[in-house]
Amino acid sequence: MAEPKLRVLMVSDFFFPNFGGVENHIYYLSQCLLNLGHKVVVMTHAYGNRTGVRYMTGGLKVYYVPWRPFAMQNTFPTVYATLPIVRTILRRERITVVHGHQAFSTLCHEALMHARTMGYRVVFTDHSLYGFADVGSIHMNKVLQFSLADIDQAICVSHTSKENTVLRSGLPPAKVFMIPNAVDTAMFKPASVRPSAADVITIVVISRLVYRKGADLLVEVIPEVCRLYPNVRFVVGGDGPKHVRLEEMREKHSLQDRVEMLGAVPHSRVRSVLVTGHIFLNSSLTEAFCIAILEAASCGLLTVSTRVGGVPEVLPDDMVVLAEPDPDDMVRAIEKAISILPSINPEEMHIRMKKLYSWQDVAKRTEIVYDRALKCSNRNLLERLSRFLSCGAWAGKVFCMVMIIDYLLWRLLQLLQPDDDIEEAPDINFRH
Repeated sequence: MAEPKLRVLMVSDFFFPNFGGVENHIYYLSQCLLNLGHKVVVMTHAYGNRTGVRYMTGGLKVYYVPWRPFAMQNTFPTVYATLPIVRTILRRERITVVHGHQAFSTLCHEALMHARTMGYRVVFTDHSLYGFADVGSIHMNKVLQFSLADIDQAICVSHTSKENTVLRSGLPPAKVFMIPNAVDTAMFKPASVRPSAADVITIVVISRLVYRKGADLLVEVIPEVCRLYPNVRFVVGGDGPKHVRLEEMREKHSLQDRVEMLGAVPHSRVRSVLVTGHIFLNSSLTEAFCIAILEAASCGLLTVSTRVGGVPEVLPDDMVVLAEPDPDDMVRAIEKAISILPSINPEEMHIRMKKLYSWQDVAKRTEIVYDRALKCSNRNLLERLSRFLSCGAWAGKVFCMVMIIDYLLWRLLQLLQPDDDIEEAPDINFRH
């Protein structure tokens, strides 16, 4: 069997069986990298009884390490407790590049820190936007500044996300690449027979029903649209803390027959829900890059979305109607979308999406970033500590102490169990 070109370890707290944009990104990117001849291994925390090593489609190897999620699918921050298992996986799989995903993934930050201590090349992908004013964002930005002070390259999913990450972390812009998400157009395609919009117009919403996704906006927008257009009905898929508010809105305005609440929708069923509609509504208050919009457009739906974050970069102007995150402006955007609905051709939209977005293209561009990371010089401990000192008068000293302890623990592990004593895992080729 031919030797893999690169050996990549993807690390994040967010992976299957959990569903979301980060999970999909890691999975599809890994599959395409495997097709390009690389070896890809994923490291994430345990999900329920799913622990140990599992294999997914195409031979994608996944380590579900025995850490339980602490809050919002994140593991409890231990700083050093993950060092032995990260070292073992890196040695067993003979990894050359460690690729961490998502700014608020604890496992990602710890793995990147340990990998740099051991001299591995590291790349980080940021999938979210953060503010600068609230207490949570200030602390998160300081953690990000520490974590990214010593990485080789970074990737963001939109130009807006790149600006945000550079400002938050202090990374040189030349180190940060913009590579967008993509969509599996073979999976998300229009219905063979499109539902007629002459009698009933269906507006689909598929989102987590939380504040950040604009669920409160939906509570105000849906009743007004139903009042203006008696032939409009809504299909709402998703679950979350705001589900109760939407149910209350439906009861208050007697819209039980016009607003269908589906609850949580498995990713395998998203396409079947999308093709029942004509318009896709996204009400997010912040978004680095919205994969849901791509999936809807690939199914031939006209999109109405809030003009936030990287959303304006996602689709051409004739495929989306943008609005400010304000109920009145969103109602006007929906009115405009209904008026141009007859001119929308789902098949033509699907073909355009196939040309615009491809996971194969994302993988090839990510390969270039890996090559750039491998060409970076490997700095010794003293050179690395100088980077952390620049992170702040007090924070810099704390970060240096954290890294020195990590380095000493790594050396102690090498004494207790030399690298040569860690058995290498054989490469198994699942692709023919």
